[in-house]
Amino acid sequence: MEEKFGDFEEVKDQSQNQNTQAVQEFPTRIRFPRKGEVVGKVLQRLGGNRMEIKSTDGKTRNCRVPGRFKRKFWLRPGDYVIITPWPDDDAKGDIVFQYPKNSEHQLRKHNLLTNLKDEF
Repeated sequence: MEEKFGDFEEVKDQSQNQNTQAVQEFPTRIRFPRKGEVVGKVLQRLGGNRMEIKSTDGKTRNCRVPGRFKRKFWLRPGDYVIITPWPDDDAKGDIVFQYPKNSEHQLRKHNLLTNLKDEF
């Protein structure tokens, strides 16, 4: 059967695909620190389950990953985390949450990293 309109190719709109990919690149919701928690950046791995973390309150803490999170968190230098300082020793803390790799944009958008300066 002869087509009335000739040969046509289906053209997909690439601008819509690029927009959806950009939206998927950043998380839409992030976890905010609760009372007694601060956001920090992993500076160095110290061995075992201990890390040196620079927190938004201007302190560098020696933090550990609690046993219930050991298999869940795979932390590298440069990762953003939420820590809870120890009540008896403010120079130490526990890591309670790890942000996804692409959440830095959202953290900066909500002014959670304003006091955290890059030293590298």
